[in-house]
This record gives sequence, structure tokens and C-alpha cells, in this order.
Amino acid sequence: MASVEPLRKPAQPVPLHDHALDNLRFIRETMERAGSFTAVPGWGGVAMGATALAAAGIASHSPSHTLWLLCWLIEGVVAIAIGFFSMERKARAAGVPLWSAPAKKFLYSFLPPLIAGAALTVVLWRAGVFSAIPGLWLMLYGAGITGGAAYSVRIVPAMGICFLALGMLALLAPEAWSDACLGAGFGGLHIVFGAMIARKYGG
Repeated sequence: MASVEPLRKPAQPVPLHDHALDNLRFIRETMERAGSFTAVPGWGGVAMGATALAAAGIASHSPSHTLWLLCWLIEGVVAIAIGFFSMERKARAAGVPLWSAPAKKFLYSFLPPLIAGAALTVVLWRAGVFSAIPGLWLMLYGAGITGGAAYSVRIVPAMGICFLALGMLALLAPEAWSDACLGAGFGGLHIVFGAMIARKYGG
């Protein structure tokens, strides 16, 4: 008499170590997402770089130091607006809160060097030491990024180090190179690293 084959074969049990590996992978990925600020803007950084390049071109033709400073201050406000908008949009698309614990830690590490930069800019401006301002901006911005990088994705520290190195070069360079250094930093570095972040970590 022929044996009857069951319509549905019993599922093969999944080995215990496979379950364990899947669980460990899930826990690791969850901890990485919870412990790092992942809303660093990619395409937003590219946009910030583009506006900085435009500002460098305009500022290089400024007839006075006052108009030069005004040009870069306006660029700073525009860049902050672009950065905040792009971070908020990226966080919303990823379904994560923008003001998470890692984001707050990133901000607390990033802001103090910028506040110091604003205060020192006033001091250097009053002293008439205009040539030191671009290097100061680049270095303190790089210091802020490097400090905040402990709570962000891996590529961010390299970006901060590049800003620090360019800032040192700007401090040693003649004043005529000011806008070229600022354009290379706030323009070129933002575009290069923004594109890399967008490709690897999303826009």
C-alpha cells in the first residue's frame, strides 16, 4: 500500500545560534541608533556649501571690512536655517525625534566653540585684527564638529579635523586669502562631506 505524503512538510527548526545572532544584531543596531545623532544633514550640507561659495564670491568684492563681515554674518544665518530645516526633515523621514538624547549631546558639544567664536570675533574686530577672523571661524567650527562627533556618525570627525587643519592654514595665510579659505571650508568641505553623508547615511 502506497504511503500518503503530507500536503505540508513540517518546518525545519531554526538553530538556536541563528536566533541568538539575529537578536544580537538587532540589539547592536538599536543601540547604535539610540546612541548616535543620525540626522546630520547630507544634501543640506551640500546646500550650505553652495551658499557659502556664493558668499565667498560676494565678500571678496566688498569695499569695506564692515560689508565683508555683514556678508558672512548673513551667510551664517542662512546656513543655520538650511541646516536646521534639513535636519528636521531627515529626522522626520527616518521616524526619529530630532531632539533625542544624542542630538542634545551633539548640540551641547557643538555650541560652546561657536559662542566662543562669536565673542572672539567681536574682540578681534574691535582690535582691527581682521586677518585672524577667518582662521578663528574655521578652527572653532571644526572644534565644535569634532566635539559633537562623539555622538554622531563616523564620517563627522574627519570633517571636523579638515576644518581645524584649514583654519590653521588660514591663520598663517595673508588676509587676501581670507575668502578663498572660507569658501574652501564652509563651501568645499560642506559639499564634499555632505555628499558623502547623503550617499552613506541618507539625505
